[in-house]
Amino acid sequence: MSRILLRGARVITMTPGRPDAELVDVLVDGDRIAVIDEDLEAPGADETVDLTGRVLLPGLVNAHLHTWQTGLRCVGADWTLMEYLTHLHGGAVQHYAPDDMYVSNLAGALNQINCGTTTLGDWCHNSLTPEHADAAVEGLARAGIRAVFLHGTPYRDPDIPHPLAEIDRLLDGPVRDHALLTLGMAVQGPQYSSPDTAVTDFRAAAERGLVVSLHQSGGELAPGWAAVRTAGLFGPRTNVAHGSDLPDGWIKTLVDAGVTFTSTPENELGQGHGTPVTGSLLRHGAAPSLGTDVDTVVPGQVLTAARIALAHQRGLDHAHHRHHTGTHADTPSVTAKQALAWATVEGAKALGLADQVGRIEPGMQADLIAVDTRALNLWPAHDPIAAVLHADIANIESVVIAGRWRKRDHTLLHPGLAEVMDRLLESGGRLLHAMGAV
Repeated sequence: MSRILLRGARVITMTPGRPDAELVDVLVDGDRIAVIDEDLEAPGADETVDLTGRVLLPGLVNAHLHTWQTGLRCVGADWTLMEYLTHLHGGAVQHYAPDDMYVSNLAGALNQINCGTTTLGDWCHNSLTPEHADAAVEGLARAGIRAVFLHGTPYRDPDIPHPLAEIDRLLDGPVRDHALLTLGMAVQGPQYSSPDTAVTDFRAAAERGLVVSLHQSGGELAPGWAAVRTAGLFGPRTNVAHGSDLPDGWIKTLVDAGVTFTSTPENELGQGHGTPVTGSLLRHGAAPSLGTDVDTVVPGQVLTAARIALAHQRGLDHAHHRHHTGTHADTPSVTAKQALAWATVEGAKALGLADQVGRIEPGMQADLIAVDTRALNLWPAHDPIAAVLHADIANIESVVIAGRWRKRDHTLLHPGLAEVMDRLLESGGRLLHAMGAV
């Protein structure tokens, strides 16, 4: 393992008590952050990198992405939620082969790295067979991204529990074999399972110490929610994807239990999931993590999700203030730094990795990105946090995951990228044809 000294950048550590941004050096030793300080000396370092003109920050966390859909990118830009469910889950799912899972997860994870994401919550609810699940896991591993593989299946009868034999098989082999991967459960959850099944699935996750993640998007709550609450199974390793229009009393109950939420604001607003949960969480002293959900409908850029979440919540708060006071607000209700925390610190928490990623601190994993603020769209970058939030793919100069360069000088360091793209094109074309879409 190498020692890398990173000099000259303005560093956003996201660590409480430190400045928003500071001119410090960062020493990476192996896969971890070793030292953060001014004018560091590192005799014997394998590499010293001058990052003057860049902003260095923790790698972004995309906490909710159905990566298996990458091969069908852009086909559903005009789909409503019901059209998405009909075409993808009612049509495409049955046509997936294991190789489609592999190439979609490989290409989708590489795209996330290119966008500055170092940690991915892969909500894989198309594990039709063990071979499909193994192929999806191998795609993530081949890309070199840090990921929580949230094992799920296509929608099934509400009385059928999650296939625990598959969870145990993955724990004993395919996931355990890859250092950057951990396992979680993508369950149907209390909204789409019978009460007994929901409790069974939550208890199984708790017994194995796994993050359990579930979908909830508007509508009256099903009886399973009360059953899981009565069983005392909501906790810090519970993640609610979307959570749109949950009643305020339930938000408080879940927040008090330590439950995390992942909002995918661009998709939620565009497809009709309901109002993003951001404001409700903030009122209860919590905050969302962020995801991009589906490449079939929206682009996979977490920074875009952060900007949309921020602007949407500010818009709601401004309207509320004008309605009640008749005047414009004097100060913003939500800050850019909060939005950046949603894409880093909160994402790590949602995936059960808060002790490893999301901040730049000694002992944490060396998952870092460098944003080049010398480009015309960001220069002069007077406020580093705003500059990062306003960045796009062209500004993500470098990505380090577990101390290894995965992107450098604006170029992904993955061999055979053209072949991956060709395989993805073939996979997507075949799936569209099978769906009758072409």
